[in-house]
Amino acid sequence: MIEMGRGIDEKEFNVKKEVLTLVLGALIYVGALTLKLPLPEEFSLFLLSYFIIGGNVVQKAVKHIFRKRIFDENFLMTVATAGAFAIREFPEAVAVMLFFKVGELLQNSALNKSRRAVKSLIEIKADYANLKMDGKTKKVDPKNVKVGDVIIVKPGEKVPLDGVVLSGYSMVDTSALTGEPVPKKVEPGDKILSGMINKTGLLIVQVTKKFSESTVAKIMELVENAAARKAPTEQFITKFAKYYTPTVVLGAFLLVFVPVVLSTVPIFKPLFNYEEDLSKWIYRSLTFLVISCPCALVISIPLGFFGGIGASSKRGVLIKGSNFLEGLNHLHTVVWDKTGTLTKGVFKVVKVVPKNNFLKEEVLKLAAQLESQSNHPIAQSILEAFNGEIDETTIESYEEIPGYGVKAKVNHQLALVGNDKLLHKEKIHHDTCKVEGTVVHVALNNTYMGYIVISDEIKEDAEETVKKLKKLGVKRQVMVTGDDSQAARKVAQELGLDTYFAELLPHQKVEKLEQLMKEKQGKGLIAFVGDGVNDAPALVRSDVGVAMGALGSDAAIEAADIVLLTDEPSRIIETIKIAKKTRKTVWQNISFALIIKTIFLVLGALGTATMWEAVFADVGVALLTIINSTRIILK
Repeated sequence: MIEMGRGIDEKEFNVKKEVLTLVLGALIYVGALTLKLPLPEEFSLFLLSYFIIGGNVVQKAVKHIFRKRIFDENFLMTVATAGAFAIREFPEAVAVMLFFKVGELLQNSALNKSRRAVKSLIEIKADYANLKMDGKTKKVDPKNVKVGDVIIVKPGEKVPLDGVVLSGYSMVDTSALTGEPVPKKVEPGDKILSGMINKTGLLIVQVTKKFSESTVAKIMELVENAAARKAPTEQFITKFAKYYTPTVVLGAFLLVFVPVVLSTVPIFKPLFNYEEDLSKWIYRSLTFLVISCPCALVISIPLGFFGGIGASSKRGVLIKGSNFLEGLNHLHTVVWDKTGTLTKGVFKVVKVVPKNNFLKEEVLKLAAQLESQSNHPIAQSILEAFNGEIDETTIESYEEIPGYGVKAKVNHQLALVGNDKLLHKEKIHHDTCKVEGTVVHVALNNTYMGYIVISDEIKEDAEETVKKLKKLGVKRQVMVTGDDSQAARKVAQELGLDTYFAELLPHQKVEKLEQLMKEKQGKGLIAFVGDGVNDAPALVRSDVGVAMGALGSDAAIEAADIVLLTDEPSRIIETIKIAKKTRKTVWQNISFALIIKTIFLVLGALGTATMWEAVFADVGVALLTIINSTRIILK
C-alpha cells in the first residue's frame, strides 16, 4: 500500500488512468483464461496482463531492494507471484496481483481528495504597491519596496507591506489575518499589516518590513513549512509487512531446504528422499508464498476505512483520507478558533442598559437613528435589534468620528453614540461598563442615557460538543482567537474550555499550537478546528485539521483534513464515534483475515491445500470483510 503522506507539492494520483490500466490488464487476463492457446502464447498473455496490472509493484520492489527496504508488501507480492509463474500457476499469479492492485486503487482514490496547495491564500497578497517617489506615485512590485519607503494605500486596496501610518484615518478589514469581522480603525502612529484591506480613507504608510518578512509572506511560508514538517501516518499494512514478509519468505525457504538437511540424517532419510521429492517441496514452498500474499488484508483495511468515510459523508462530514479518520481515535487536545467556529460570526445586541430614568426603547432608538448612516457590522446589529422605521429627516449635522463613534443632532438635540473614549472626549459622566462584549454608549444633550452590549452569539451545539469531547477522552480543549481578551474569556468560560489565547495573528496561532504539541503527554494527536484564511497555517500544522465548510473560507477548506459541511461543531462528535466504529470493524477484518491466512499457510506447508483453494479462501475472506465494512455505512 502507499504511504498516506501529504504536502503542498504532492503529486495527485490519476484514478482514471489507473482504472483503465487495470481494466486493460483484466481483459487480457480473461482472454488468456478463456482462449485455448499453446503454452508459449498462453504464458505470453498472462505475463503481459501481469506487467500491465502490477508492473509498478515489481518496479517498486526492485527499487526498495537497492534502498535496503527489502521486506515490504511490494517485495512479497513480487516474489510470490513470480514463484507462481515459475511453477506454471499463471492464473493465480495474475489474480493475486489484480486483487492487490484493486485494494491499492481504493486507497489511492482517497488521496485525490487530500490536501492541495492553499492557492486561495495567495489572494490576500497585494499585486502592487503605490510607491511615493519625488512627489510622484508609481505602481511597483511589493518585493521591490525597501524599509523606510513611503507608500500610499487607497480605499479598497490591499495593504501590500507592514508599516506605520504617517497620515490619514481609515477603517481596515482585518478578517483575512485575524478572522474577526469587525473593521479596525487606524490613524497616524498605528501599525498596519500586509493582508489588511483599506476600507474608507486614504493612508500614507511608511514601510517597516521588507516583503519577505511581511505578515502575508509569513503566512504563506508557514503553510508550506507546516505541510513539510507534518509526518505521514504509517499504515498498518506497511508495519505488518516489516515482520510478516520476512517471516513467510523464511518459512518458504525452510520448506525447501530443511528436507535437504533431514535427508542426510539416517533416521529421517526414509521420510525425506530429497532427490526424488525436490519438485514436491519446491511446489509446496511456492504455494506457501502464494497463500501468504495479504490480498484479503489489502482489500479489507481500505474498505473498512472507506466505510467510515462514507458514513461520515452521509452525515455532512468530508474526510480527505483514511489516516485522518483513524487519527480521530487518538485525540489528546482540540484547539478551537472562536469566530465562525464556536460562535456564529454574526454580531447581535444582547443587552440594553438604560440610565438616568431613560427607557430601553429610547436608548436603542436613538442609537439606531445615528447608526442608520453606517455600514459597520456593529451599526447593522443595532438596526436589526431596533427593527423599526427611522425618520432620517430628524438627523442633522451628522459626523462620524473615526475611532470614537457618531455625533449628530436629532430633533435639534445633541446626540452621541460611541465608545468610552467618545464620552471622555465630550466630558460626559458615565458608567465604566466593565462588561464582556462590545459596549456602545448613548448620550443626549450631555446626559448619559445608557449603554448597549453587542456580542457574537455562541453556536447552539458548541457547549454540548465541548462536554461530549471530554467524555470521549479528549484531555484538553483550548481556544485561540484574534479577538480581544474580554470577548475570548466570556466564550471560554461559557463553554467550559480549559484555556484560551486572545489577540493572536496567524503565525502566533501556529506558535501556540506547536507549544501545545510540546506540552502534551503521550502519543495523542492535536486537532485544530477553524474556518478562516487566517486559520490555514494552523489547520495544516495540526495533526488533524478540521474546517467549517458551509461558511468557512476556501483556504481553510483546502488546508483541512476534515470538512464539516454544516458548520456544526457537534458533527465532530458523530465523526469520532464513526472513527471508533471503523477502527473496531477494521480490526475485526484484520483478525478474521489473519486467522484464515494462518490456517491455509499451515495446510499449504503440509501439502494439503492447493493454490486454487487458497485463492478461493482469500476471495471468501475478502467478500466477508466487504460485507462487514458496509455495515458502517448502513448504520
